[in-house]
Amino acid sequence: MSIRVFSFGGGVQSTAALVLAAQGRVDFREFVFANVGEDSEYPGTLTYLEEHARPFAAAHGLALTEVRKHTRDGAPDSVLGRLYRTKRSVPIPMRMSNGAPGTRPCTIDFKIKVIAAHLKARGATAAAPAVVGLGISADEYQRVNAHSTQAWTTREFPLIFPHRLTREDCRNLITGAGLPVPPKSSCWFCPFHSPAHWARMRREEPALFAAAAELEAFVNTKRGALGRDQVWLTRFNKPLPMAVPDGGQLGLFDGEETDTCESGYCMT
Repeated sequence: MSIRVFSFGGGVQSTAALVLAAQGRVDFREFVFANVGEDSEYPGTLTYLEEHARPFAAAHGLALTEVRKHTRDGAPDSVLGRLYRTKRSVPIPMRMSNGAPGTRPCTIDFKIKVIAAHLKARGATAAAPAVVGLGISADEYQRVNAHSTQAWTTREFPLIFPHRLTREDCRNLITGAGLPVPPKSSCWFCPFHSPAHWARMRREEPALFAAAAELEAFVNTKRGALGRDQVWLTRFNKPLPMAVPDGGQLGLFDGEETDTCESGYCMT
């Protein structure tokens, strides 16, 4: 029998999948959380994981396994640590002068490859690939990509096939199981955050917003020293505190969305 795991991002969709597994409605008994670093994961996601997801999984006989990337010397690595450590590259999809996101090795290196290595170590092969479930809902069908970059893994999308659940359906499923709805999972400094998300962060989590602005300035100082153009955490081609103004103007961003990471490993 092939190994079957669900990639648990800690957000709405993967928590809904956890509820479905508890109800016997999806064929996954193990959920794998690729931790990108305590300094990088949105703090609310880590709190939800420990206070709600782990106890719920244990109560229903489900395994919730945590894996993570390590540096060459064996120490736990993180996306934020790599950002501050690397001298030339920017390992997150910072937005260029035209507003478009850059390359996104963060998801590949800290999520996809980490889970794939974990499954390969457990015996997954090209002849007997492991199945990885991804938390993409029906209203985000455009994110579906059934092609796996590893020969020893295949992908399934149980929220869509066969359940056809939207994100709102997932929220209702979670509350129906007696759980609070988790925050959207991602790195707290992810350039794929919507303007509304940044506005809420500035209003409700000012210290985290200030840390994101400081990180953006650090990246641009480093790029300036190399003679490179500036990059941003939003599509507005300006520093974060200017792109997301303080005060009453925050409401202007309500309901706005932006691009999302299409991998299915993040923001689920």
